[in-house]
Formats: sequence, C-alpha cells, structure tokens
Amino acid sequence: MLLLMPIPVVWSPETRRHEPMREVWVGVPTEGTELPERVDRIRDALVGHDAVEATPHDDDVLTRVHDPAYVDHLRTIHQEWSRGPYGDLVGQDRVVPYVFPTPAMTQGMPPTPAAATHGRAGDYCYDTMTLVGPGTWEAARAAVDCALTAVDLVKAGAPAAYALCRPPGHHATRRGYGGSCYLNNAAVAAQALRDAGHARVAIVDLDAHHGNGTQAIFWDRSDVRYASTHVDPGAGWFPHFFGHAGETGGAAGEGATLNVPLPEGTRDDHWLEAVARLADHASGADALVVSLGVDAAADDPESPLLVTADGYRSAGRLLGPSGLPSVVVQEGGYHLPSLGGLVAAYLDGHGGG
Repeated sequence: MLLLMPIPVVWSPETRRHEPMREVWVGVPTEGTELPERVDRIRDALVGHDAVEATPHDDDVLTRVHDPAYVDHLRTIHQEWSRGPYGDLVGQDRVVPYVFPTPAMTQGMPPTPAAATHGRAGDYCYDTMTLVGPGTWEAARAAVDCALTAVDLVKAGAPAAYALCRPPGHHATRRGYGGSCYLNNAAVAAQALRDAGHARVAIVDLDAHHGNGTQAIFWDRSDVRYASTHVDPGAGWFPHFFGHAGETGGAAGEGATLNVPLPEGTRDDHWLEAVARLADHASGADALVVSLGVDAAADDPESPLLVTADGYRSAGRLLGPSGLPSVVVQEGGYHLPSLGGLVAAYLDGHGGG
C-alpha cells in the first residue's frame, strides 16, 4: 500500500457534553471511565491530521439502524426525568433504571406502559451502568454525525476517514442501550456506506469487548459482515451472553458473523493472528468499517488484554492495505495518558505508516 496523506479526523465539540459521573456495578456506584476528556486526549495526539468538524445529518439512516421509538425515548427521557421529583427526593439527576420489562417479567403477556418515569426508564436499557444525563442525547447524536460525516468524506474520494465518536456505540442494539453505548455509530456508518452503493460492507471490531449491539443489528443480513476479536465472555467479561465462537449469524446472515474470543492476558502476537482472521473475513467486501476500541491495551483500566501501541499499528497495517474505502469509528479506550497515542498508532498503520 502506498503511503497515504494522514487520515482526516472528524469530531464535534458536542461529544463532550455527555458526563456519566458514575456507573452502578453489582449495586455499587463507581466512578465513570468514559470521560469527556477522551475527546481532547485523542485530538491532541492527532495534530498531524486534518480536523473536520461534523456536519448535521437527518435521522434517516439512524432510524433504519435503530427503532424510531427507541430513538425518541433516548431523545426525551432525561428531560422527562428532570421534570420529576428525583433530584429533590434522592439527589439523582441522571436517568437510572431500576426495573426492566424483560421476558422474565412479561412471560408473553402484553405489558401496559409504565405510568411513572422511573418505571419507563428501563424500557430500552439492559444494564445499570449506562446512565443518561443532561447532555447524553446531544453527545450521542453528535457522535452519529461524526460517523456520517466520515462516510461523506469517503464518498467524496478520501481513501479513509476517522470518526472521533464519543460516547462509543458498539454495545447499542436496535432497540436498546448498555455498556456505555447509546447509538451505534459503526452500524450507522455501515448502513450509510450501503446506501452509497457499496454492495457489501465489512465491520471489523477491535475493541476489548464484543460488540453485541453491532452483531445484533446485522445478525440476519448477508450484505454487512461482522467480525470481532475480544476477551472471551465465557471468562466472565461483558457482554457475558454474546461473543462466542459459535455465533455465526442467522437466516440470510448465516456465516456473515465471525467471533474470535481470546483468553485474558493475550499479547500482540496472538491478538494480531486474530486480527488477520478478521481481515480474511472482510475480504470480498466493497467497503470497511473499523470499530477501533483501544481498551485492549495493557494500561487500560478496562483491559483484560495486553496489546501494545506497536500491536495497534500492526493491526492498521493488516486492515489498511485492503484498499477498501474505510471509516474508522472510535469505540472504547479509557487510559487517558496513552489513549491518544494508541489511536494515532492504529491510524498510522492503516494509512501506510
């Protein structure tokens, strides 16, 4: 692959507006790690790349990837919560579900919508870790615009573009949020590339955790292939229920999904062997989306894996030479001192460096 110009970086100041403050894990409030400062740390490390501010897009692609009722819920639930008594009663200005209308409760019965806001708060959420605050919708929606603007650059002829999406998205399903993810930026990018005329799009997910939301959205489709390497959920890691090697897609999508789970403590060599398998799975596609989570790095507080900056650079060299029009979408990565350098290493490799 010939050395390319530095990959343009699409960002939006609005993505800083989401402030999770805390998570609730096994009933214990803990400090949030998906912080607004992530945006600035990444931007500071990518000073040699052209910065492009995201432009607004309508909801057309978004509401084909996500259920429109879910999008409306996420857009409005914090405003509704703020009108309720929760700040005065318990000092809680974030939306925190406490009850979830899962099949364990409904048992096939048609549920009546909950009258109380705190009852409806769990309609589209599947964990207690992913709080909705005063700027969550604005940040998540701006992240979608980052992904769509990156697609626009590729449509205009750029070989690749990087979307500095925050919050991340690959755990968001068609009808719900969790895992610090609200809207699925990678899925939106893949659908937009399909709409641009690419007959088959491949998504390669490098995050330390399986992108169950992306897998779910394209599970039954053959036109968008999904491949992920991540820590083995069978070892007790989020998302627990998905990401196993036997999950290969359903209906028309049978065989379009590839999962390569890895043991805790996996280092560069075996991780890169897995990335090479993902690259093979993407062969035959007309365009590529990379879900770039850098939380597989050894210093990351969420990391069960031990990937280095050289490992990420080598991963970029495995995926970039495909020559496919590429949109790289930011997912996880939470160690602020090393975060930007890891992203820069991957983009350098993808761009031919």
